[in-house]
Amino acid sequence: MAPATSSLFVETSTDTSRADATKRISVKTLVESPGLTSIPSNYSYSTNPNGSAGSNPDEDTFPIIDFSLLTSDDPHQRSKTIQDLDRACQDWGFFMLVNHGVSERLMKEVLEGCQEFFNLPVEEKMEFAGRDIWQPIRFGTGVDVKVEKFFFWRDFLKVIVHPQFHFPNKPEGFSTREVTTELLKGISKGLGLEECYIEKTTNFDAGFQLFAVNLYPPCPQPELAIGIPAHTDHSLLTLLIENEIGGLQIQHNGEWFNVNPVPNSFLVNTGDHLEILSNGRYKSVSHRAVVNNTATRISIAAPHGPSLETAVGPAPELVDGENGRPAIYMPMKFKDYLERLLEGRPCNLDHVRVPVAE
Repeated sequence: MAPATSSLFVETSTDTSRADATKRISVKTLVESPGLTSIPSNYSYSTNPNGSAGSNPDEDTFPIIDFSLLTSDDPHQRSKTIQDLDRACQDWGFFMLVNHGVSERLMKEVLEGCQEFFNLPVEEKMEFAGRDIWQPIRFGTGVDVKVEKFFFWRDFLKVIVHPQFHFPNKPEGFSTREVTTELLKGISKGLGLEECYIEKTTNFDAGFQLFAVNLYPPCPQPELAIGIPAHTDHSLLTLLIENEIGGLQIQHNGEWFNVNPVPNSFLVNTGDHLEILSNGRYKSVSHRAVVNNTATRISIAAPHGPSLETAVGPAPELVDGENGRPAIYMPMKFKDYLERLLEGRPCNLDHVRVPVAE
C-alpha cells in the first residue's frame, strides 16, 4: 500500500503567493479542467520516458489458481492445488484466482458503484477528506509532499471494513474474507503447517482489512506521471479487481511485467506479513500502477492483515537455526507497523529484519 495522503492541494499557477497559487482539487477535477495538455510539475515522477515500460508476458506465464479445486472434496485435486498455490507464492508472490464463487455481475456492480462515488460533486467527497489514518472512511488524492515531493496521478477512497464495517452510502461493498480464509488454509498446508495455523496465529477473525479504491484518470503525459510507485503491501494477502483497463505491473526476477487479468478473476499478491510468517519462503511482491492517456482505470484492493494487536513473527516450525534456517524477521505489532508505514515514516521489511552478525 502506498503512503497515506495528508494534502489535497495542487499547484495550479505561478503566482508568487502559494496560498493564491493553490486550490483544493482532485486528479479527476484537474483532468476535467479545460485546456489541460500537460501535467503540473508536482505530478512529474519520471524524467525517463521508458521508466514505466513493462514487458507483456508470454501466454500462461502468470500462475492461475482454481479456487473450486482448492476447496474440492477430492483430496487429490485439493493436494495438487495446494502445491500449485505454494509454488505461486514462492516463485511469483502473485496469482490469478478463478472460479472463486463471486459472480461477475456483482464484481461489475461494485466497480460501477465506486465510479459513482468518484462522480459525486467534490464538496460531497470532501466530507470524507482527512489526515487521520484511522479515519474509518477517507477520500484523498496525491501524497504528502513533505515525504514524497510529488503527487500520484490517482484519487482514492479507503474504507476500514474489518473488524468494524464502515462504508459511505455509495457504493455498497462486498466481502472477500471467506475467499481469503480458504486461501490462507491452503497456504498454511503448503508451508507444512496445520490448516488453521495462519488464522490462529494472526488472530485473523479480528484481522484488519481495508477496502481501497483507486481512480486513475487519463493523463496527458503518462510517461512522466505514476499512478502508484513500486511498493509492497503490508498485508498477509491482497485481493484486487479492476475494470478492463490495464495498468498493474508486478516485478519478477528484476523485470516489470504488465498484468492482463483473465475475465472474472481476483488478482492476489502476497504481502509483508506473509513473508515474515513464512520466514522468507514467500516474498512480498513489488508492484506499481502506471497510467495512460485514453481511459480511466479503477481498481479495488482488499488487503487482509492480522489483528492490530498481533505481533507476527516467523512460524517456529519454519525456523531451524542449527540447520541454516534462523529466524530472519523480528515480530512487530501490526498496528505499529501500519502507523509507521501509513504516516510516511520509514518502515518496510528491513526494519524488522534480524541483523546479520558480522
